[in-house]
Amino acid sequence: MLFRNARLLLPAGILSGASLRVRDGRIAALGNHLVPEPNEAALDLGGKFLSPGFIDMHIHGALHRDSMEATPEAFSAICQFHATGGTTALALTTVTAPTEAITAVLEAAGKIDPNATGGARLLGIHIEGPYFSKEKPGAHPLELIREPQPEEYNSWLKYSKRITQMTLAPELPGALALIGALQSHGIRASGGHSDAWDEDAAAAFAHGMRQVTHTFNCMSSARRRGAFRAAGLLEFAMGEPEILCELIADGFHVSATLMRALYRAKGRQGIALVTDAGAGAGLADGESFVLGGIRGVVDGGVALTEDRKALCSSVARMNTLVRVMVEQVDVPLLEAVHMASANPARALGLEDQVGSLAEGLQADLVVLDDTLEVEMTFVSGQRVF
Repeated sequence: MLFRNARLLLPAGILSGASLRVRDGRIAALGNHLVPEPNEAALDLGGKFLSPGFIDMHIHGALHRDSMEATPEAFSAICQFHATGGTTALALTTVTAPTEAITAVLEAAGKIDPNATGGARLLGIHIEGPYFSKEKPGAHPLELIREPQPEEYNSWLKYSKRITQMTLAPELPGALALIGALQSHGIRASGGHSDAWDEDAAAAFAHGMRQVTHTFNCMSSARRRGAFRAAGLLEFAMGEPEILCELIADGFHVSATLMRALYRAKGRQGIALVTDAGAGAGLADGESFVLGGIRGVVDGGVALTEDRKALCSSVARMNTLVRVMVEQVDVPLLEAVHMASANPARALGLEDQVGSLAEGLQADLVVLDDTLEVEMTFVSGQRVF
């Protein structure tokens, strides 16, 4: 397949009037001088953008379906919906729940072909919770939040090849040992739902934590301790170049001013856009949904808990986040796309497979119009939307 007359979103710039060849599911060639080979199908994109596929490291659901259902059917439905927003690979995410419920999600991930969901590729499971600060629960059930217990998390680490990352509060007793265990199994540790002080964050960093979850949301920040003001997890993450900051750039979770401050601190390399989308994604205003047993409602294009006292995931798709970064935060398009593709690929150790338009990489591609609406999505060269 030859994609012709495209604006290629390359790491070094936008290449206009260009072509990209896909062969055997991978990018075989790209440039301005490619012509169709004999019997090769060609698709004229009419000058539209051709982008690397988006990678969402933090996503719970869509269309009333929830990762906590722990079924291949639910997983496939979520992957298919989010392909409509340009997502070509994702990590399905749990919520704070009993041990066996999280185990069921990990087991279900082994019952589905990750490359045959009919939508985005399933990269694995992001365990979010239950090891949180009770001061920062967000929409997670307070009564199920607990401290790390080796017997419990070791039962999950048996499925380590299916786990992409785990979100935890680094200040909890036993958190540093857990971070070490995650490191030894090749699982990324991400600080979140945390009331940590600066020194707690520094200790977690020293033990291997290199990411924070939905920056600004459910995260400690500068405050007084006695007569003095001390930093929290937020300031530590913003000031440490090796920390990658997840950002729910849906225009609701975090204001444009805060997103701009994060961009100034972290630059194009330090932010990974995530939807944190839940079962309310794709629903109309007024429709109710359930996220891991938590009842929510879509109100004004925002997912809220049923009592409307807290955000309850989001209803966003990845192309929306890219658009918000461009239009509200004044981030150049190439950098916003980088935050949605190359950065998460690098975080998950997949940069030699996905995340950019380069010869030899998987042909995970998104066709975008000038308003950054998704027109087509391809996974390994196969159209899924």
